[in-house]
Amino acid sequence: MLICDYYNCASSLANRTKLLSLGGRSVFLAVKSIGEIIVSGMSRSSGIIPDESMFNEFKRQCLSTENWLNKYDKNDMEVWVEVAPLSTTTSNKGNLAKVHKIKCRMNIKDVSAATMYDVLHDSQYRKSWDPTMLESFDIARLAPNADVGYYSWICPKPLKNRDVVTLRSWQASENEYVIINFSVKHPKYPPRKDLVRAVSLLTGYLIKPTGPKSCTFTYLSQADPRGSLPKWVVNKASQVLAPKVLRSVHKAGQSYPAWKAANSPDHKPWLYPIQSELSMMDPAELSIQRGDSLENVDESSSRDVQENEDSS
Repeated sequence: MLICDYYNCASSLANRTKLLSLGGRSVFLAVKSIGEIIVSGMSRSSGIIPDESMFNEFKRQCLSTENWLNKYDKNDMEVWVEVAPLSTTTSNKGNLAKVHKIKCRMNIKDVSAATMYDVLHDSQYRKSWDPTMLESFDIARLAPNADVGYYSWICPKPLKNRDVVTLRSWQASENEYVIINFSVKHPKYPPRKDLVRAVSLLTGYLIKPTGPKSCTFTYLSQADPRGSLPKWVVNKASQVLAPKVLRSVHKAGQSYPAWKAANSPDHKPWLYPIQSELSMMDPAELSIQRGDSLENVDESSSRDVQENEDSS
């Protein structure tokens, strides 16, 4: 297959297979590795709940330019993919994850950071702007700034639809808003036979105000939609779809103030934990969801491109 044909096929498949989603629940992910960041960045007192070191490392990577290759820079939107450090040996390169880590940043000139943060949290509002969503709900509270929830979304036939169960944690201040989440196992929400369970090692959003009604909106992403889609297709799809997804969220932010004014305007449990109606859950009941523990679902009938893991 010619290089140009490969890119055309990958882009075509990406447009038809909306595997990525953005919001409080998603299959985006970021950071070094589940062993290096998630395990080391968990609160000693709360077990699986992220601590300050995990938030700090996530923010560091959001702002870093080292070992990132720019793939897109247009209309106040930039997309990067992580590349191996020059010091990485040939043997170590073979052990790097085959699903790319991706970073996107959007400069928003007409919506405040606080509003964009609310859009990511507000599951009721998401129903009005996310056409691919099948089902989304919060399961339980884990702490004043952490919960566990479920999200499923539609994939074009013949691909099977996807779902994910994630632990989400957040921080908010005048200077920045941060949300991070990663896949977990919940005893009452095991993988379903009619859906493919995707894996988010860590999804993250960093929103920083640049003015009263402007902000920078950044996310880091490394996620595996599972099934049997070639990893190079997943990588290309993420680069093509990421700007489109962010623009959809920006548009949702533009409409959110008017919608919220008519829909429980003072109800924001992500800012005021006392408003939450979720039941509490012991974080010890959860464990990290690893991709290798999930069944690989055969979706070979959906492929109209040649598998080539090395093409990415």
